[in-house]
Amino acid sequence: MLPDKACAVVLSPSAPPGMLLFRHPLAGVQLVKGSIERGETPGEAALRELREESGIHNATIRDDLGCWDADHLGQIWSFHLCRVDGLLPERWSHQTLDDHGHTFEFFWAPLDHLPYSECHPVFQRALAFLRESLKASASCTCRRVVSR
Repeated sequence: MLPDKACAVVLSPSAPPGMLLFRHPLAGVQLVKGSIERGETPGEAALRELREESGIHNATIRDDLGCWDADHLGQIWSFHLCRVDGLLPERWSHQTLDDHGHTFEFFWAPLDHLPYSECHPVFQRALAFLRESLKASASCTCRRVVSR
């Protein structure tokens, strides 16, 4: 399964953790996601999309959360858990240079209370996939630590 879209997943350092989402002025609540450009790895595309859509320039890839068939326009999404150096505000706005120069409103959504009803169905399914992937990733990390 070769991905054509990359998605940057950022979790807040607070407890309980929140997931970075944004409100698109025309399309509801979304994850940071975009097309993988020619010559780019999915991870590079995720970091580029994070810079372009949120203004976050100091992120690195922490983990590959896998690929997912979006069952939407033939898209395959590649999810990447990103680490951001420094603290981010609770909410902020960022005006994009692409996507017609829209202003995106960023916020942290609690993992236990993701705003599914405010998302397009494809993002609802993506959030459900991510919750399961993050649970599995945390479970694997715990097993690795315990087995040492």
